[in-house]
Amino acid sequence: MHTKPNAPVLDSYWMPFTANRQFKAAPRLLESAEGMHYTATDGRKILDGTAGLWCVNAGHGRRQIAAAVERQLTTLDYAPSFQMGHPIAFDFAERLAEIAPGGPDNRLDRVFFTGSGSESVDTALKIAIAHQRAIGQGTRTRLIGRERGYHGVGFGGISVGGLVNNRRVFPQLAGSDHLRHTHDLARNAYVKGQPEHGAELADDLERLVALHGAETIAACIVEPVAGSTGVLVPPKGYLDRLRAICDRHGILLIFDEVITGFGRLGAGFATDYFGVRPDIVTTAKGLTNGAIPMGAVFTSRAVHDALMHGPESQIELFHGYTYSGHPAACAAGLATLEIYRDEGLFTRAAELETAWHDTLHSLKGLPHIVDIRTIGLIAGIELASRDGAVGARAYDVFVDCFQKGLLIRVTGDIIAFSPPLIIEKEQIGEIVSVLGDALKRAL
Repeated sequence: MHTKPNAPVLDSYWMPFTANRQFKAAPRLLESAEGMHYTATDGRKILDGTAGLWCVNAGHGRRQIAAAVERQLTTLDYAPSFQMGHPIAFDFAERLAEIAPGGPDNRLDRVFFTGSGSESVDTALKIAIAHQRAIGQGTRTRLIGRERGYHGVGFGGISVGGLVNNRRVFPQLAGSDHLRHTHDLARNAYVKGQPEHGAELADDLERLVALHGAETIAACIVEPVAGSTGVLVPPKGYLDRLRAICDRHGILLIFDEVITGFGRLGAGFATDYFGVRPDIVTTAKGLTNGAIPMGAVFTSRAVHDALMHGPESQIELFHGYTYSGHPAACAAGLATLEIYRDEGLFTRAAELETAWHDTLHSLKGLPHIVDIRTIGLIAGIELASRDGAVGARAYDVFVDCFQKGLLIRVTGDIIAFSPPLIIEKEQIGEIVSVLGDALKRAL
């Protein structure tokens, strides 16, 4: 491949979730970042409308995080977590327990560390099955997800996930099944916050209970707000109804908060925002501000304690990762939590929500837009698809916006926004201005 002088050679890197040949023919490369902006290799400033990949909640280039990681790497670069420990992992778990989803009354304060959101999901699914076995419900091995859900790329995650392209090539776990999704464009278009219609869709879990038998179902996993599938916001009452059905049938409820955790909705977690208590919560992304890969699974004490029986010498959960509780990742996480606390970032989305809603919804009526969905500091803008070319229009808008200094995210023909929580109102206006112009140019 021919490249410009001093440009990186692109052939060897097999890029994830990317049309590699298309990208390498016209690459978009970022070389530095600070605050709300990336800098491209051609020197242009790029406003980050997506917090990287939903993860840089406190903005880029945080010296406090970098310094904490440097100190940790020069003190203890790595230590095993199997039958060994190191203090910072316990310190980080305690700090997370203090801000655990749902607050102190819900006691979701037992923390298992992973290396990513995908690992968090597979960990949560395994914990759910192990818990059911521990309480004498060993026939409960079935896992229920939801159509148009995304739960990472492990075999567990794609089995309960509902994005077709994630499932076409690879086999899934036997017995997994799916609720219907909640997207109802006909009744819920252009809604700010939660839509009015669709709580009854939670009753789909009752259908699956009748089909399979409650005695076969270990857990149901949903994203409180589905992000990667195009920002699908739960209808009013939907999550409460799902919780009640799970309680009625002894099914564990798992919230995948890899995206919604750590301030994205204007509360610490979606669990707090919606006031619905799951049994297990998966997190990653904002956990370390994207600085070092890491995930964490929060479980209730009831789920955790059910496994703490038998001989004290036995391993209660035969599961873990080489990088569970990695020292440098824990250091990054602790520094990140300090920033969130000191700058009030967990509530900043709530402070900006009205301006965010109103400014994004001002795009209504521009070419190709068929829906706008907003909640917290998240937005999904759905475009009409070109005949026979689903996703092509949104991709063209994505490239146009990048050339004009704005990073957006697209999935199919849906544009998603999730900017760093440090965004200012003027930058919200800039996002809408650049996107609006791109939509007017789009074919």
